Amino acid sequence: MKALWTLNPYFWRYKWLLLSGVFFVLLSSAFSVFPAVYIREAFDEVAAAISGQGASNTERSLDLKHALILYSALILGLSIIKGLFTFLMRQTLIVMSRHMEYDLKNAIYAHYQKLDLAFYRRNSTGDLMNRISEDVSRTRMYIGPALMYTLNTAFATGITLFFMFSVDVKLSLLTLAPMPFLVWCIYRVFTLINQRSHAVQAQQSAISTLAQETFSGLRVLKAFGLEEEQTERYADSASRSFQQNERLYRVNALFMPLMLLLVGASTLIAVWVGGQGVIEGRLSPGVIAEFIYYVNLLTWPIASIGWVMSMVQRAEASMQRINDFLHVEPAIQNRAEARVPEHIRGEIVFENVSYTYPDSGIQALKHFSARIAPGETIVVVGKTGSGKSTLGLLLNRLMDPTKGRILVDGLDIREWDVDALRKAVGTVPQDAFLFSDSIAENIAFGTLEADRSLVESYAELAYVAEDVRGFPKGFDTVVGERGVTLSGGQKQRVSIARALIKQPPMLVLDDALSAVDTDTEVNILSGLRERIAGVTALLITQRLSCVHLADRIYVLDEGVLVQEGTHSSLVQVPGIYAELYTLQNPDA
Repeated sequence: MKALWTLNPYFWRYKWLLLSGVFFVLLSSAFSVFPAVYIREAFDEVAAAISGQGASNTERSLDLKHALILYSALILGLSIIKGLFTFLMRQTLIVMSRHMEYDLKNAIYAHYQKLDLAFYRRNSTGDLMNRISEDVSRTRMYIGPALMYTLNTAFATGITLFFMFSVDVKLSLLTLAPMPFLVWCIYRVFTLINQRSHAVQAQQSAISTLAQETFSGLRVLKAFGLEEEQTERYADSASRSFQQNERLYRVNALFMPLMLLLVGASTLIAVWVGGQGVIEGRLSPGVIAEFIYYVNLLTWPIASIGWVMSMVQRAEASMQRINDFLHVEPAIQNRAEARVPEHIRGEIVFENVSYTYPDSGIQALKHFSARIAPGETIVVVGKTGSGKSTLGLLLNRLMDPTKGRILVDGLDIREWDVDALRKAVGTVPQDAFLFSDSIAENIAFGTLEADRSLVESYAELAYVAEDVRGFPKGFDTVVGERGVTLSGGQKQRVSIARALIKQPPMLVLDDALSAVDTDTEVNILSGLRERIAGVTALLITQRLSCVHLADRIYVLDEGVLVQEGTHSSLVQVPGIYAELYTLQNPDA
């Protein structure tokens, strides 16, 4: 139960809903028991009338009629009051569980966003989604229904047993004899249900993953003509899901017959033993009806013990999974007195920076040192895996250097407020990710001041406005999941417009134009050169078509800065840069 203790602060936050719920459970349980007394008295009145005791037949009939009307009204009134308190019980405890579910999901989501890239490399997206959805839902079942039924079982059982034993101890003990066996059977059934439910959910996840991969890679499947084979794979997975569901339904089918059998056994005992008590004169006939009512009243609370135990076990496992991630400390955090500079010039200094990826052990940068003056444009080139993209990730402080430090305007970026630093750097990553929203909203992402005219002006700057206006809905076109409705080049240009509209003092373009043709790339970068005057720009690329825009060029090889200079100087010196230039410009 230790994992569930982490929910205590949430219970304290909603303590008044919790206390109110407990109070309403007590009242609901009490008013559910009281009708039994009036049922007994009503049956006794009928038995007395049938036996012919007391007044004349006419008077007995009239008195019986009045008595039954009175008892019916009392029972109906108590049932209405019980229903009211049951409603209030659910409105407090279940609503409290929904509030806590909402808070827990928000806490997990906020924590996810604080975690570093290494965490996301170690954990799959599906697992992250499952913990914030399925695991939180299972935890809510403990917070709400499990808690509610536990309280209801405790109060209802306690009050009912008090009434039963106050009437007759022997009859109470014999009537309750099958109940422990009922609890054990229900627990075993629900344990099997949980085990088979997990198997069903696992297979359902496999089906969903297969379907998602199929739809995402549909072009590849069609290109290789493998639609039938993939359909057979899906049918095979669906067949396994059907078999798992069939095993689950067979166990589910045991629940109600088993419960009715054991309830019937308790009812039979109440009638048999109670009937003997009536014959002996020890009990009144109404006691039999009263105990049948008690048996039915106790059935669900006692049967729910096994269900509640199962829910608690599942919630414990789910909360442990949630805590595993909530207890991960973000590698990138603000220091106690993080600074937010009022004015940012954009000077960037790398001092002996090294970085080794923790999971793979690959050293991406080795003792890299450089100074970029405010407003300077630097082009970083090198072969694949030379560490170019790592520079952009470190500057954005998506990860911290293993050794060395990075300074912006003379201040170590670890002293900066993380949000302020990232807002100061406009970044276009290699993977041009777009949200499933309109093109205008994607461009305006990250700034609250952007109106339509500003969005369109930056779309013009990124050479994507003409393409967008060609769509039926123009800038209101929804791009679909991950921008699937746009070409690779269009996505990259929308990403550039999104980065520039923030008007950042520093800009990182990480191979941001790899999907556009060379002429378009030159046009875009030439236009940028005019518009980003005064902006410190870091252009990371493998293509050398933009090098004429650079104030300086850095050449990386296996994480080491091997060459530095202008295009005209580097092309004349034997080395990696000259090799790349010759390969890309064979006629030069």
